[in-house]
Amino acid sequence: MTAVERQVVVSVPADRLPALRRRISAVLITTQILGGLGVATGIALAAVLAKEVSGTESLSGLAPTATVAGTAVLSMPLAALMTARGRRPGLVLAYLIGALGAVVTVVAARVGSFPLLLCGMAAFGAASSANLQARFAAADLAEPEHRARAISLVVWATTLGAVLGPNIAAPAGRSVTGLGIPATAGPFLWAAGIFLISAVVVAVLLRPDPLLTARALAPPEDSSPAARSLRAGMAAVAASPRARLAVVTVAVAHTAMVSVMSMTPVDLAHHGAGIDLIGLVISGHIAGMYAFAPLMGRLSDRLGRLSGIGLAVGLLACAVFLAGTAGGSHEQTAVGLFVLGLGWSAALVSGSALLTDSVPQPARAAAQGLSDLVMNASAGIGGAAAGLVVAQASYGWLNLAAACLLLPLAALALFTRGGRAQDVPAGD
Repeated sequence: MTAVERQVVVSVPADRLPALRRRISAVLITTQILGGLGVATGIALAAVLAKEVSGTESLSGLAPTATVAGTAVLSMPLAALMTARGRRPGLVLAYLIGALGAVVTVVAARVGSFPLLLCGMAAFGAASSANLQARFAAADLAEPEHRARAISLVVWATTLGAVLGPNIAAPAGRSVTGLGIPATAGPFLWAAGIFLISAVVVAVLLRPDPLLTARALAPPEDSSPAARSLRAGMAAVAASPRARLAVVTVAVAHTAMVSVMSMTPVDLAHHGAGIDLIGLVISGHIAGMYAFAPLMGRLSDRLGRLSGIGLAVGLLACAVFLAGTAGGSHEQTAVGLFVLGLGWSAALVSGSALLTDSVPQPARAAAQGLSDLVMNASAGIGGAAAGLVVAQASYGWLNLAAACLLLPLAALALFTRGGRAQDVPAGD
């Protein structure tokens, strides 16, 4: 136990843990609302902005892909920082990098530089990394039997900001046109300010640090630097079938979601939809992602993680069928995107809880960073391919490709259920 962790134990007696859990949860919920607003406001028109700056539709998918790639690249450095120093420094740094990326994106749109735009979008992805890592911060102090519920509440908190974000994209764009900034870049200027506020909230209020507190209060384990290293996290995931399933689950779900969602605005525009309608469809999708997360958490805690993963596979399969066969039906596309969000929510909550359950406490932060790296790297590849698939084939073929990703996930989940790792409620 380090000197910092010994100090945490002294300052947080056991009878104050419930109040501390509630306070940490309140801070994380606040930052998730802000972070979700900033990310959703910017990302809603990312593909459209990329098409304007690049001048070609085939490159439009690279903007959201750059965001996902940036999230992936930063996942492991942020995990290393959190492993060494706690959640607070990592989250603050991530929001600051996201704010810088948003400003660079605005400058790139102003000067018409597509390479600079991609750099800005990559840094913008750091804010997404902060939002994702916050779910694990919620799990740090949660009781095992309520771990999925704790994760789901933080995921749910993103709903308000994430749903509002796409709908304020148009007003945000109009607010900067007098400055010579393209309307599609205006939301990123707003996002930069929101991320700065989020960084301040975390820096001031997320005390004591939940990860350091959890380590200090955990039963005696190997707490050496080697046990907390990134290598230890990888080894812990490799040694556990359930941990491997958790990583694959969130990676496949996120890849399918990002690939389909990022190209839906382009497909809707092809069928005559305007910015306001596109914003409503994406808002419905984001509501599916976040608003029902507490339900997914309760199901995962009560029925077991594997049952939650099975639900996610079923929802994602229905979603890509609906979206892929919608054609010019905006209503069917909207329903498909909403169900896609539900499937992603079930996968993220159950997969994240399963991963936290399945690895030793000292290695958790590193294993969680590895999971986010795999998740976002896979989605980055999928997002890059999505634009090419739509340009060369169609949006329907993109959804078929996403459906094919679900087959190995379903097989792995069935194999894990049938093996030694039984589907039992959390904490067993």
